[in-house]
Amino acid sequence: MTADEAAPHDHPLRRLFGVETEYGLTFFPDDPDHVLSPDEVARHLFRPVVERGRSTNVFLRNGARLYLDVGSHPEYATAECDDVVDLVVNDRAGEATLIELGERAEASLAAAGTPGTLHLMKNNLDTLGASYGCHENYLVRRRRDYRATAESLVTYFVTRQVLTGAGHLRRRPGGTVAWAFSQRADQTWDAVSAATTRSRPIINTRDEPHGDAELYRRMHVIVGDSNVAPATTLLKVGSAELLIACVEDGMRLDDLELGEPMRAIREISHDITGSVDVELATGRRRTAVDIQSELLDRVRDHIDRRGWDPMLSDGRRRVLDLWARGVAALRDGDLSPMATELDIAAKRALVDRYCARNRVALDDPRVARLSLAYHDITAHGLGRRLLEGGLLAPVGTDEQVETARTVPPATTRAALRGRFVGAAEDSRRDVAVDWVHLKLVDAAQRAVALKDPFRAVDDRVDALLAEMA
Repeated sequence: MTADEAAPHDHPLRRLFGVETEYGLTFFPDDPDHVLSPDEVARHLFRPVVERGRSTNVFLRNGARLYLDVGSHPEYATAECDDVVDLVVNDRAGEATLIELGERAEASLAAAGTPGTLHLMKNNLDTLGASYGCHENYLVRRRRDYRATAESLVTYFVTRQVLTGAGHLRRRPGGTVAWAFSQRADQTWDAVSAATTRSRPIINTRDEPHGDAELYRRMHVIVGDSNVAPATTLLKVGSAELLIACVEDGMRLDDLELGEPMRAIREISHDITGSVDVELATGRRRTAVDIQSELLDRVRDHIDRRGWDPMLSDGRRRVLDLWARGVAALRDGDLSPMATELDIAAKRALVDRYCARNRVALDDPRVARLSLAYHDITAHGLGRRLLEGGLLAPVGTDEQVETARTVPPATTRAALRGRFVGAAEDSRRDVAVDWVHLKLVDAAQRAVALKDPFRAVDDRVDALLAEMA
């Protein structure tokens, strides 16, 4: 195989995936007269990034992308991963990088005469109700029936929120506050569409494969909540990629098609008991818990029938276990056994204890602050402390997370990109990098196109590294 040829999947279970997370950013000055705009705070946050890469849009040594998105939202996109545990570790590495940038920004603001506290929110709604996302990407085979495949997965993504929603205190008409499963459910307006913000679909069909377009497409899922609990991210991505593998291998889900997905996604989110039933296209009615249980059974049966079990990684086995225990807990009406693994269980337990101890209702402003603090990954918030205190189950070790900040996944194209970016930083060479292309700006050669995202070795990249050395 030549360097510019792309290889298809070795096996249906070989898949690449990644997560893009937009963070909320806010700063509270000690002196209320020194209020800074979001753009000013973002400039301080990204100052070290700009000093190193001369841009607010850079690729990092670990193969990931860090940039400032519209609305002054820092966004971290993990490198391509082929192992779900690696994916969660890389997502946590992004958190660690942003936490460090936040601490440096606080120090520089204080030195400039504006001391205060900077907060980074891993959530999906600001105080004005504007939504920002956590997008998932799954590499799939390019097939003529792609849209049909995407549409067959809508029911899964609509009902998945009962397990992977981050929990939301929703203000209802009339001013009362009640729990909902998902922050994103009320912000989604279409099932499958090429739009992103205008109609905000569950699956975005814009065709950007970031690889050989004759072989691959990228399934871009934009309905999921940002998750603080690492195990919830594991379940969110891991269950999706297993189901996609089964569907690509021929498993049918037609009988679970929803009659009206947009009505169902809201009805499910707003019923925190998980017992509301929604209408299928066949006219039958099923609860989200029933549907998730059915999907899990079908995935397990397909794995058994196809003889895939020996090829399941430990991470995938943990996903199947989480999926089963989460469904069982919802069916029992008691999420306490999942309180260290599912955001909805951890956050509700935290808030319910506070309300009981202080004899306050969900509409108390202090409860809103506590709910927001759960999503704050900085030292001022609770998310980081819950993880460090063992109240949220880890995925990967702290050492693995620290390593992942500078070392890319070894078995995907990210290894080539990360080595190239690291060598460029060390040699102070100007380079142009995107998900596919690598180029030395001051060299005559054409950009190297890495069309096969599964390849972690390439002679052309070795030649670029040799030239920089």
